[in-house]
Amino acid sequence: MTQGHDDQGRQDVGLYEKILKRTEEILESGRKNLDDALRKASDELSGAGEFTREQADRISGYVRRDAQNAIDSALKAKDEFKGVVDPQRVSAGAQSVFARMLQTTSEKLAEWAEKSEQNLEYRTGEVTTPGTLTCKNCKEELHIKKTAKIPPCPRCHQTLFRKSF
Repeated sequence: MTQGHDDQGRQDVGLYEKILKRTEEILESGRKNLDDALRKASDELSGAGEFTREQADRISGYVRRDAQNAIDSALKAKDEFKGVVDPQRVSAGAQSVFARMLQTTSEKLAEWAEKSEQNLEYRTGEVTTPGTLTCKNCKEELHIKKTAKIPPCPRCHQTLFRKSF
């Protein structure tokens, strides 16, 4: 990788962290939803002249993706927990009701699995938070220790990865 790419990667990571921090501050103030907070953070940083609008919009997309994955995981866990401890479900007892619930759950889990798999695809050049990226081609694992720009696979040089946390 050339020095220019290294500098661009560091700049992208720095912008990612600034947008994330400012978005969190805006959300904590309770005044905005995620999209509004991201837009405001991007506007502030590009308006200050630190970064171009294009850079801020691109990096905001990465922050939105990662935040949405975290939100989706939390909501899924909450729904699964509610389903397990729902008194009506526990007392239902009838096999036909149980079979219908299992079928519905199976369909919903398959839908979630498909959406989750799509949301866990990451590409070279994107910025991501810590986690493990597994090359979709050769299964080589990249262990990302801090927010960074994703390089090509060191083994096969492909550019598509699956992330695990």
